Amino acid sequence: MDAFFASVEVARDPSLRGKPVIVGGLGPRGVVAAASYEARKFGVHSALPMVIARRRCPHGVFMTPTTSYGEVSRQIMAVFREYTPHVQPISVDEAFLDVAGARRLIGSPVQIARAIRERVRAEHGITCTVGIASTKFLSKLASEAVKPDGLGVVPVETELEFLHRLPIRAVWGIGEKTAEKLQRLGMRTVGDLARLDVDSLASSVGTASAEHLYALSRNIDPRPVSPERIEKSISNETTFGHDAPDGAVWGPVLLELSRKVASRARAAGWAGRGVTVKIRFGDFRTITRSRMLAAPTDVGREIYEAAREMADAAATAPVRLIGVKLDHLVESAAVGRQVALGEPEHGWRDIETVMDKAREKFGKGAVGSAGRLARRDSRVDTRDAGNPGR
Repeated sequence: MDAFFASVEVARDPSLRGKPVIVGGLGPRGVVAAASYEARKFGVHSALPMVIARRRCPHGVFMTPTTSYGEVSRQIMAVFREYTPHVQPISVDEAFLDVAGARRLIGSPVQIARAIRERVRAEHGITCTVGIASTKFLSKLASEAVKPDGLGVVPVETELEFLHRLPIRAVWGIGEKTAEKLQRLGMRTVGDLARLDVDSLASSVGTASAEHLYALSRNIDPRPVSPERIEKSISNETTFGHDAPDGAVWGPVLLELSRKVASRARAAGWAGRGVTVKIRFGDFRTITRSRMLAAPTDVGREIYEAAREMADAAATAPVRLIGVKLDHLVESAAVGRQVALGEPEHGWRDIETVMDKAREKFGKGAVGSAGRLARRDSRVDTRDAGNPGR
C-alpha cells in the first residue's frame, strides 16, 4: 500500500486529500512513520526526525499513529487471500503473493493485480502498487520502480536487463557503508556487481555477505512465498529482587533486555517495527506502553531508546518488573538497513553482532551491558513470543 498510514488517514477524512499529511511521534524526539506523497515533495520521508519535518513542511497536517492501521491491514490481507492462499505479509502494508495456482481460475498475474488494486481502492479508499516478477526480490524492485499507484511487470526474458541497470543500493542488504566499499571498487550498478565473483566480493564485504550479493545480483532468490503469519513477537522481562527506585537502576537492565531481544531477532532472521515496554510496580499494578518505529529494526540500541523514552514517562513509582517486546515482525532480509545518525562508524548492529559471536563462543555471560543489578528472572511470554524462527 502507498504511504499506508497517511493514506488510511486521508481515506478516513477526505478533506485531507491533496494535503501534505505526516504521521508519527509528535514529541521532541518523534520521527515520521509515514508521509503522503504531497509531503514528500517537501523532503519529508519516513524515519525523518519530526522537528526537521515541521521545518521542511510547516503547513503540513501532523497526526499521531492510531491502532486502526492494523485492522485495515488485516482486511486488505483478507482480500489478497481471496485470490490465492499463498500470501506472505512482510509488514503491515506489504505482502508477497504467489498466484501461479490461480492463473487458470482467475486469470493472468496482470489481471489478478488489476483486480486486487481495484478492490483495495473501492473498499478502503487507498492505492496500492504491485510489482510482478519471477522472484520475491525482483517483484519488490518492480513495485519500487512504479510507486505510487502503479503496476510494474518484469518479463522473464528482460529480468537481468532490468536488474543490472539499477544502482547497487537497490540490492537488499547493501546499506550506506557497504555501498561506499563497493563504489571504491568501481561498482555503481547491479550489473557491475554481477561481474564480480564471490571471492572478489568476500575480500570487501565478508564471505556471507558476498554469497548473498552474488546471488541477488543474478536474480537468484529461491525463497518461496510462505503463507505463515508474521504476527509474532519476541520479549524478555526481569523481576528485581528489590524494587528499582529509578531509571539509574532499571535503565541498564532495560538496555540488556533490549539487546537480548534484538539478538534473538537477528538469530531468527526477523526485524520488528513495534516496541512495547512492560512495567510492574511494587503494588503489582502493571502497565504497558507501545510505539511504532519509523522502520523495522533488529538493533538492541534502537529498541532500548524507544523503550527507555516510554519507561521514563511511565515509571512514576519504584519498579518491581520491567520487560520489553518487539513485534510487527518482518523478514530482516527484506529490510534495507542503513546506519543511523549518531551511530558508531560501523553501526550499532555490527557491534551487537560481534557481541553475539562472543557469547556464542565463550558463553552467554561473556559479554553484556553494565548494570547487571537485578536478580535475573528473564523469561519469554510464550503466548506472545511463540517461535519466531519460523
